[in-house]
Amino acid sequence: MMKKLKRKVKTLFTKSFRKRCRPSKPTSQPPEFPPPSPSPSPSLEPTMPTMPSPPQKPSFPFLFPQTQSTILPDPSRFFSPDLLSSPLPTNSFFQNFVLKNGDQPEYIHPYLIKSSSSALSLCYPSRFVNSAFIYQIFIQDLIISATQNTTDDTHNKHIISSFSDLSVTLDLPGNLRWFLVRGSPYLTCAINRATPLFISTIHDVLSFTPNSSFTKHTIYLNNNQTWLCYTSSPIKLTQSSTSLLTSERFFGIIKFAILPDSDPRYEMILDRFSNSYPTSGDAMLTQPFRLEYKWDKKGWGDLLMLAHPLHLKLLSIDDGDVSVLEEFKYRSMDGELVGVVGDSWVLKPDPVSITWHSVHGINEESFPEIGSVLFKDVEGLNSSPITTSSSYFYGKAIARAARLALIAEEVSFPDVIQTIRKFLSDSIEPWLDGNFIGNGFLYDPKWGGIVTKQGSLDSGADFGFGIYNDHHYHLGYFLYAIAVLAKIDPAWGRKYKPQAYSLMADFMTLGRQSKSQYTRLRNFDLWKLHSWAGGLTEFADGRNQESTSEAVNAYYSAALMGLSYGDTQLVSIGSTLAAMEIQSAQTWWHIREGENMYEAEFSGQNRVVGVLWASKRDSGLWFAPPNWRECRLGIQVLPLLPITEVLFSNVEFVKELVEWTLLALGREGVIEGWKGFVYALEGMYDKYRALDKIRSLNGFDDGNSLSNLLWWIHSRGNWEEEGCVKGGGKYCWFGHYCH
Repeated sequence: MMKKLKRKVKTLFTKSFRKRCRPSKPTSQPPEFPPPSPSPSPSLEPTMPTMPSPPQKPSFPFLFPQTQSTILPDPSRFFSPDLLSSPLPTNSFFQNFVLKNGDQPEYIHPYLIKSSSSALSLCYPSRFVNSAFIYQIFIQDLIISATQNTTDDTHNKHIISSFSDLSVTLDLPGNLRWFLVRGSPYLTCAINRATPLFISTIHDVLSFTPNSSFTKHTIYLNNNQTWLCYTSSPIKLTQSSTSLLTSERFFGIIKFAILPDSDPRYEMILDRFSNSYPTSGDAMLTQPFRLEYKWDKKGWGDLLMLAHPLHLKLLSIDDGDVSVLEEFKYRSMDGELVGVVGDSWVLKPDPVSITWHSVHGINEESFPEIGSVLFKDVEGLNSSPITTSSSYFYGKAIARAARLALIAEEVSFPDVIQTIRKFLSDSIEPWLDGNFIGNGFLYDPKWGGIVTKQGSLDSGADFGFGIYNDHHYHLGYFLYAIAVLAKIDPAWGRKYKPQAYSLMADFMTLGRQSKSQYTRLRNFDLWKLHSWAGGLTEFADGRNQESTSEAVNAYYSAALMGLSYGDTQLVSIGSTLAAMEIQSAQTWWHIREGENMYEAEFSGQNRVVGVLWASKRDSGLWFAPPNWRECRLGIQVLPLLPITEVLFSNVEFVKELVEWTLLALGREGVIEGWKGFVYALEGMYDKYRALDKIRSLNGFDDGNSLSNLLWWIHSRGNWEEEGCVKGGGKYCWFGHYCH
């Protein structure tokens, strides 16, 4: 068949294209939202009241064969018994609390918190900055316990009694229950049985002053910190040594808050709101491009919380009863945290449009060049079969092939699609049927999720997939290929829908029910508004994520799968998560000149973060040093897709980033595949120079192709005339429902 196609290719591209449609918009638009349905898809929690149930429900839950992994940690050491019957988080903001000894700190903004030896250590961290990285320094500013003996004792560990999107509750020996709520300026502990308290510090206590009712104590330390201690009933503290305060038996509520810069104006605000405290908080996706926070509040009066910069950008003042205290600020790794009063918030990210094809379309004059290269790339699918058994590289390979099918649609060259369809079905089915030689998907009942055969035996195999590292990256590529194959072969899509939805649900389940097979949003952090990738590995700097673009691809691909199956709920959820991931990348990973998210010493030398940690920013990558700038750019671009236009919609920043990166391309040993992504972004503002560079490349990333690069360059619009790259905002088909 390929020989016949080769003879036809010249004829095809010399004919007139006047009768061909220029596919400047997706060929398959999702339907408009009908009225709410009372029976949502069983695969996702019914939190989208405007979403109908999918017209064809998958046979869900489909589970891959079970495995008893030999390398996973035991969750029963730190989770209370009643939590063990449900899938457990594997990339959460408190993951360090349940790994190894559970004694590495976690960042519960604005504090670093460490739990060890029957005590909870509180730190308002300072920062170390140079041109290569920024990190927060953990120091035990205050140490709270119900026993003076805080020597290491593995029996006196904490237990997680509950957790939610915005909080975790730690139970410590001595009847101390800590409500660690993200973004609360107060750290609150409930003591349900009278017990003495020990408040120590590695600093010296210069003095402490009670109010007249002994329900507030102001503690002055010799490091220039001032801490406020509030209690629900009178408590008398005694200074037993230069670094230790003790109390008589006490029960009730005790709260601690740092007083930033020892500013008396802040103290008045903290006093005013000290009678109200949150015990937990939930985040709900109620409509497309709408996220709602609701905190469970106790005490009386209004609730004071802190918002990071992206919260403030997305916060809707018109929805709910909230007010912003613009002058009340705490420092954080993620920019200034600003006070917001109100126990429910509404956040509205900018809408994005999920499209199969480029936003602008491609001029017909470019069809012949793309088509001739496309023919060679498709021919190469048969001559160069996939040889890797790695779930990551295999996923990239099938997603690369799927791109070729969509490019063929866009340049009106359907003759090759049948060849691609067969390649995709032959390549994907063994993973879904469980007969792929050397690897495959399995279900782990211990934590509740998909692992690979290799990963269940070796923590380093498949980049740690077996210990829940990078799930959204690997499975995102599989979902992309499945979405495309289901689009071009609906019968195949119907057959493998249960397996497809199981892969999606591994990292995109919204439900919290005990009957769920997967944890809620395995990778996505609904407070930070982006994903984490680290899995069940203890890190001193908390969770981390390197490639924002692969995270975007995961949710974008899930939305595409929703388009293939007519599942508007899945399209909505995938689109919303992709939108927030994009805005987080633009906020914290992309470093623009003149902005002050990071100190000048760091931002002056960097245009993009390498690895972003909960409490650290690193210019290096897991696989490359900081001076390999082309790798830093590339890992934030790949895979090159229509959604990439939205991720890099600020073309002025793109120009800054590319010019910063081009300086590194003269280094000996730069790999051609990485150059391709640099030139792709260069094409957003200098199309023809980039096109010449791309034509001269002699190698491509294993998830990319010359066809894809030519498709990208030839689909660039005139950004200087339009002032921006389209693809979101008013161009989003959800926009009518997101006013």
